[in-house]
Amino acid sequence: MWWLAPAAWCHHCNSMDLTPTSLAGKLLIAMPDMADPRFARSVIYLCAHSEEGGMGLIINKPQSQIRFAELLDQMQVPYAADTPDIAVHFGGPVENGRGFVLHSDDYQSGLGTLQVADGIGMTATMDVLEDIATGRGPRLALLALGYAGWGPGQLEGEICQNGWLTCDASVDIIFGLSNERKWVGALQVLGIDPVLLSSTAGHA
Repeated sequence: MWWLAPAAWCHHCNSMDLTPTSLAGKLLIAMPDMADPRFARSVIYLCAHSEEGGMGLIINKPQSQIRFAELLDQMQVPYAADTPDIAVHFGGPVENGRGFVLHSDDYQSGLGTLQVADGIGMTATMDVLEDIATGRGPRLALLALGYAGWGPGQLEGEICQNGWLTCDASVDIIFGLSNERKWVGALQVLGIDPVLLSSTAGHA
């Protein structure tokens, strides 16, 4: 119930026609006046974006209710005592019973990994959990339950309406910064001081 069958997600992503204007591999930064509290001060890594819509994972909202070991127990995945305690994140409001692992590109699932951009991949199949639990997983990983999704033209409209800024993503921001620092860190990529940030739209 938690994870997509191998073909269900990967086929959908791989079939998307990523146009030259695609924002896949970019970060979305919520503007300070974001109306939806689920996305307040959120930073979203866009895994897919085309004329058909977009899909991304919120990377800075950890879930305090569940630990990684508890998730492994629920999934009946055996793990060692020294298995790293990866933070479980709220990835977005869509299908929040499904898991996605954003990770460094040193890992490739045998069932299908979406290579989003240089240095970053996304896997949504059960084997990535098993590999992390047994020490064969990626060097860097972020686990998210649920995702953020947009229909055709919806994300572009939200950007034009001053809902989001966009910037280049980096491994350092996604995996290196604490969750509390990611929003400010992403704004600093654009050279923006959050104290001075207005609701003026813009993207890079």
